[in-house]
Amino acid sequence: MPSSSSSQAAATTAPEKSANGAPAPKRRVKLPSFTVQILVALVLGVVLGWVALSMGPASGAGTPDEVPNWLTTTLDTIGSSFVTLLKAIVPPLVFTAIVASIANLRNVTNAARLAGQTILWFAITALISVVIGIGLGLVLQPGANTTLSTADGSEPSGSGSWLDFLNGFIPSNFLGVQARTQLQGEGASTSISFNVLQIVVISLIIGIAALKSGKKADPFLAFNRSALSIIQTVLWWIIRLAPLGTLGLIGYAVAEYGWDLLSPLATFAAAIYIGLALVLFVVYPVILRANGLKITSYFKGAWPAIQLAFVSRSSIGTLPVTQRVTERNLGVPREYASFAVPLAATTKMDGCASIYPAISAIFIAQLFGIDLSFTDYLLIAFVSVVGSAATAGLTGAIVMLTLTLSTLGLPLAGVGLLLAIDPILDMGRTAVNVAGQVLVPTVVAKREGILDVEQYDGVNVEDLFTDDEDDSTDDSNGSVASEADPSTASTANASDKPAASAADEELVGTR
Repeated sequence: MPSSSSSQAAATTAPEKSANGAPAPKRRVKLPSFTVQILVALVLGVVLGWVALSMGPASGAGTPDEVPNWLTTTLDTIGSSFVTLLKAIVPPLVFTAIVASIANLRNVTNAARLAGQTILWFAITALISVVIGIGLGLVLQPGANTTLSTADGSEPSGSGSWLDFLNGFIPSNFLGVQARTQLQGEGASTSISFNVLQIVVISLIIGIAALKSGKKADPFLAFNRSALSIIQTVLWWIIRLAPLGTLGLIGYAVAEYGWDLLSPLATFAAAIYIGLALVLFVVYPVILRANGLKITSYFKGAWPAIQLAFVSRSSIGTLPVTQRVTERNLGVPREYASFAVPLAATTKMDGCASIYPAISAIFIAQLFGIDLSFTDYLLIAFVSVVGSAATAGLTGAIVMLTLTLSTLGLPLAGVGLLLAIDPILDMGRTAVNVAGQVLVPTVVAKREGILDVEQYDGVNVEDLFTDDEDDSTDDSNGSVASEADPSTASTANASDKPAASAADEELVGTR
């Protein structure tokens, strides 16, 4: 007969079991929500940034070759590494996501009408945004209220024109790969980059061709869906590092730019952020109310994507979160969202392609003493509505700005003046971009009667990934049981819906 001590030891080591005899699910450590993690990282980043700024350069202020101190270098390394990881996953993500979105149109009723309505609302919101940008530029006069001189500017290393923009649609090779060689002293270095606009074009062509090929393309589409699921899983792992990336990006921005560098462009930066705020907190709510949608539900549902866009400065990098909140929080059908959201992530840019180039063009014209005519303002609006694909979902909007300046005949040297604070502006621009990428599919779905209004009205950000947690819980037979997630409702639909991953559960700290 075992002793009491051995019995206690056995009871301690024996796995817990539920009432039906199956092993009880392991308890997860409850982490703060994704929103709280980002906010904490923002505060810590600002604090560390000011500490780094107060420390000054490592080699001493005023020396010809100032070297950043160790804290500034550490923050820069953390932030840039996070952005580099996002950029690395962009090419395969764009290709597989767009091909899958085109294929999913087979399951959507009135697909052509939905696509047309989506593009129409892209244009409507872009036009409203650019009008606000032009109005702010004329009222605030950012170019007339700056201490910068035209001599401070320099020609940008790369610029955009309508010819460059149109040529950008034509793929130079299957993968949209571009190589650039630069001479450095006695040697040379070659860098490889991807033209996202060309990848979008290639993806659209292949997706449409797959639809036209019928059943013969089914193996390819099945492979593409599997590849997309794997890529999204990797991207979720990267997104889990967003709080750490946020700390580095915000901290470095504070340490690098500070008020001394920002103050000459304070009026310009204020005009940009006022314009972004008007679009995000005035224009979008008006559109929502006009279509019978609750404003608070929209912001609660879209906020995880908006805040990630703010710190990552990449619409493409935020794409999985954008699509997930559009579907799960706001009730847009997956078949439609999987088409509209990837398309929006590459072409819907109210911040980068509307507000920013409008105010920037007026700023540069005022700085150089050039009067713009009514026709010039119409050209700004035209470029913003038609040329937004030039931004292609990447960080920065310099190509779009140079495209606007080239169209108006304004000096490109003005771009060099704005590059100093571009990362700070790009945070707000990308956040508004992503907010619009969530808004348009939601509005179109509501107008077409396919929006799950009950799900939209009952959105709860903290429960965003609870379906994933349910899906990962196995019963005694090892089967997955979840009635909450429609992707498990039938075997026929399972292949069209990506499986949930453990990374999704932990992203927002579910139990």
